[in-house]
Amino acid sequence: MEHEILIVDDEPDIRFLLEGVLEDEGYVTRGAGNSDEALAAFREGHPSLVILDIWLQNSKLDGIELLKIFKAENPGVPVVMISGHGTIETAVASLQHGAYDFIEKPFQSDRLLVVVRRALEDARLRRENAELRTRAGTEMTLMGNSALMQGVRSQIAKVAPTNSRVLISGGAGAGKEVAARMLHAQSKRADGPFVVLNCATLAPDHFEEELFGVEGRDGQPARRGLLERAHRGTLLLDEVADMPFETQGKIVRALQMRTFERVGGGTSVKVDVRVIASTSRDLQEEIAARRFREDLYYRLAVVPLTMPALRERAEDIPVLARYFLESCAKSAGLPDRELAVDALASLQTYDWPGNVRELRNLMERMLIMAPSLGNGQETIRVDMLPEVIRQGAPSMSRLTAEADVMSLPLREARDLFETQYLQVQLMRFGGNISRTANFVGMERSALHRKLKQLGVTMEDRAALQAAGRTSASSSAAAPAEGKIPS
Repeated sequence: MEHEILIVDDEPDIRFLLEGVLEDEGYVTRGAGNSDEALAAFREGHPSLVILDIWLQNSKLDGIELLKIFKAENPGVPVVMISGHGTIETAVASLQHGAYDFIEKPFQSDRLLVVVRRALEDARLRRENAELRTRAGTEMTLMGNSALMQGVRSQIAKVAPTNSRVLISGGAGAGKEVAARMLHAQSKRADGPFVVLNCATLAPDHFEEELFGVEGRDGQPARRGLLERAHRGTLLLDEVADMPFETQGKIVRALQMRTFERVGGGTSVKVDVRVIASTSRDLQEEIAARRFREDLYYRLAVVPLTMPALRERAEDIPVLARYFLESCAKSAGLPDRELAVDALASLQTYDWPGNVRELRNLMERMLIMAPSLGNGQETIRVDMLPEVIRQGAPSMSRLTAEADVMSLPLREARDLFETQYLQVQLMRFGGNISRTANFVGMERSALHRKLKQLGVTMEDRAALQAAGRTSASSSAAAPAEGKIPS
């Protein structure tokens, strides 16, 4: 990523010398000869680094005072102080107020370039660490072997390297933010910040202050908004349908002009930001109801991306469920537990209104709350699942551990077991007779006769086939190394 360096010095010759040295190394430079020019350049240009002279002739503010303002408004920008009349006291004072380093004039070019490179690298590492802390526990890769998820990942790979805006649609918990993070991570802006504005949780009265920032007044430093914090990176407008209608017009202009004004200010601020938006609502309906601006929709939906609901890719559930059990066990310091086949079958029949997030929460709850004989490693059976999960499963999946099978005659108990066992296996293989027969070790024709004998109807099998839940391959597949689900 191209770095812009702001050079603040009252001597034109020094500025010219520094510009030449830095531009030869591929940096973009901008000069300022006094404190007013320096403040304007800092607030408009968003430099990656500032080289600041301590003694500024004919300026309202000296270098130390400018340093305090710079660090208050944007503490992430490193400042290198320079001076031809420096003392130990001034050097210490500048470092105490947040300067990265202090260099005496006349300086050596090699020494300056080393300090600049180190300062930029230090700032990059600080941003990365802050981002890692922010997204700790956040999934970073969409998982699943279904055709739907393979299609989504393919779309992300195609659009990520471009600078196009993307509108991600899908239900709550379907993985929209994970998709946005993947777009950022695979883009040319991956080294820049990833900033999230949750439009659904922010009070309308504070929306514009949070987005655009607040101009400094009465000696107070300006407060940067999220648009400025996302400079050279990506801004996610999460649940964009909840953005106040009045603000929508201002964001349209900001997207078109790439400039905006802070609240209470009159100075244009220029930013370089890729905007990604997400929504769980139908924006066409919102437009028809005059709750969402049509011009904003077309600026955001340059590339539309739809996240499938979990119920539409039930074959991914075994891999996701096992991953969540494993990751939750590690984070909680608990023994890992397995899911029985009948439990997986029940999970695959549930509708999952909360999508992947609901599955993750359930797996964490089962890991902690499911009954255990003491060592915590017992298999999680279907009878341990909540009733709402079990109610759509075949009869064997609803058989509790307390069922009085032992009171039945041998033939009836055997028929009951075979019926329920074959129902679960049919569900496991999406109603596919050939694959079920192969797994249970029967000839296909023999399985047909057994199902007919046990009263498993064609309607039952047709319903399973219509669901298309081919979970066998997913059940056998293990998560790819380094992959984390949505």
